[in-house]
Amino acid sequence: MKRLRIAYGRIAQETNALSPLPTTLGDFQSAILMEGDEVARAASGHGDEAPGFIKNAELTGFLRATERAKKRHGVEVETVPTLSAWAIPGGPLARTAFDELLGRLLTRLKAAGPLDGVFLSLHGALGVEGLPDPESFILEAVRDVTGGKPIAATHDFHANLTERRVRAAETIVAYRTNPHRDHATVGAEAGDILIRSLMGKVRPTNAWRSLPMLLGGGTTIDVLPPFLGLYARMANLRRNPKILATSVYGCHLWNDDPNLGWSAHVTTDGDRDLAERTADALAERLWAMRNQLPPRFSPVDEAIKEARNSRIARKLGVVVFADASDVVSAGATGENTRILAALLSEGSDLVSYVPLRDPEVVGRLWEVPIGETVTVKVGGKLDPKTNESLEVTGRILRAQRMFGFGRMVVLDLGPVKLVVTELPSFAVKPEFYSDLGLRILDADVVVVKNFFPFRIYYLPYARRTIYVKTKGITDFDASYVLKFTDAMHPRDEVLDWRPADRRRRGLPQSSPGEGH
Repeated sequence: MKRLRIAYGRIAQETNALSPLPTTLGDFQSAILMEGDEVARAASGHGDEAPGFIKNAELTGFLRATERAKKRHGVEVETVPTLSAWAIPGGPLARTAFDELLGRLLTRLKAAGPLDGVFLSLHGALGVEGLPDPESFILEAVRDVTGGKPIAATHDFHANLTERRVRAAETIVAYRTNPHRDHATVGAEAGDILIRSLMGKVRPTNAWRSLPMLLGGGTTIDVLPPFLGLYARMANLRRNPKILATSVYGCHLWNDDPNLGWSAHVTTDGDRDLAERTADALAERLWAMRNQLPPRFSPVDEAIKEARNSRIARKLGVVVFADASDVVSAGATGENTRILAALLSEGSDLVSYVPLRDPEVVGRLWEVPIGETVTVKVGGKLDPKTNESLEVTGRILRAQRMFGFGRMVVLDLGPVKLVVTELPSFAVKPEFYSDLGLRILDADVVVVKNFFPFRIYYLPYARRTIYVKTKGITDFDASYVLKFTDAMHPRDEVLDWRPADRRRRGLPQSSPGEGH
């Protein structure tokens, strides 16, 4: 029986170029930084691949594909774990930290001995200080150190594809859910394509399109129009055995790649024309969604009035405020005090739970006795140009450590219970509060610093969700200050996506009258 050796690993972060707070190696150490056998145990299906976030992710899916390969394809696969590094979204990764992580990955690949291929989990929106397109850099470095062995990669829906990226990988497969919940499924699909290609059963052939488009697609939630229909169409396309993978990408708005934009990517089994036609059709469908913009987000005073009037929702569960201007899971610092200030001044009749990052305050209060009343200025220290400090007075309810959030202090500010964290606090799960003794159903309003995943975890409690806009670096128009090579919809008027796409793919511009 044929035998393959495939290495696997991860370097992943979603980076916000507008954040002044650089991501360091310590941010990976606080989240996920594993090597060798520890990676294998975490991704085995019996471990915890991404503690605090998701049990089974892309590496677990890849291992499942290798386990099924003997029965499906008549091949045994020896897997070689390397590195799994993942950090909560933040500012650009310090170059020294990036070099350290990539160095560890390459060192393990060199030590692995002969390999047939490599599987990598990459976010697709990583930013590194002074290094354009770092994920393409990773793929190229891996190819170099392995002697050009084939690579299959996975990407988040919010990735930004580039010409270098598409050239460097045999296939790239994206999540098809938002909120994201198909990490393992996508890992298994990419792994299966890699295994079949190494056996000579398929010949991955890629085509892609890039659109000068920042926003569109409405909510971009997969179970709602227009994405519901788009993903159904993509599923129908994959019923063709010649189409191995179909992916679309909505890009990460706050990525400073000059060629940022939505994109479509297709992998076929050796059929170039089919790949090109399918990628083009998907791009056209994305472009047709460009004017379906996200819904209007509420100012905080309107959100408070709406929560107050949502009596049945508060009786049966809670109203969730998603702080759209300070989304930690999109790279914000998590220290915007505007919702907190409004709840203190206008929401005295609402019991509210609010997260806020302030390592300085946590350090100051850590040794103060429980029950003590304190006055502190919170927020506005990590990104003072964007966020304002707010003085609050309250009683210390609790102080404890929690994985991923570091030291945490709970302050009782009357109707508002403020959770101050040392590390980023997107509060995506109810356990963020309940593990601190704050019972979710005792609240009227619960604040999260997240766009989408919280919707899954708060299903048992959320009876109304309100996206709140104040002012911050994850406002949808905040990215308009970034410099792009092309005019970008909807910031600019763009009549045709094809000229930008052809330039981005390194193709000559169409002659007048030339067909598409």
